[in-house]
Amino acid sequence: MANYFTHFSCLLDVGTPENAARALDLYNTLSAEGASEEPPSEGFLLSIEPQYGGTELWMRDDVTGDPERLIQFVKRCAAEFGLTGRWGFQYANTCSRPRLDGFGGGAHVLDLATGETVDWIYTDGWLAQTLSGEGGPL
Repeated sequence: MANYFTHFSCLLDVGTPENAARALDLYNTLSAEGASEEPPSEGFLLSIEPQYGGTELWMRDDVTGDPERLIQFVKRCAAEFGLTGRWGFQYANTCSRPRLDGFGGGAHVLDLATGETVDWIYTDGWLAQTLSGEGGPL
């Protein structure tokens, strides 16, 4: 049996060490919400990284992560702390065994001020569609 994983690792600058500490409360609330879902969200890990001045949150998967939950968290932080500019991350979908459909990935960019998606890409199915002549440009 194959196991499927989603991997990512990214930073979010929340401006001040105080905001970073408050972000932990937002993370705990979001994690509790994800745990009550059916099925529960895979979530992600979060830590404050002192080597980045204590204002950067390091967000990453443990064994596998939930990109949608990550996006929800970043939107909450942006609204709570008045963040602006663009933020984005990349992720990889992998498989524990060689499977034709087991690998892919994507990227997502947000406008932090509005919470709107600027652009995104998801490669699942793209190769098969493009080879068959059904797919278009990314």
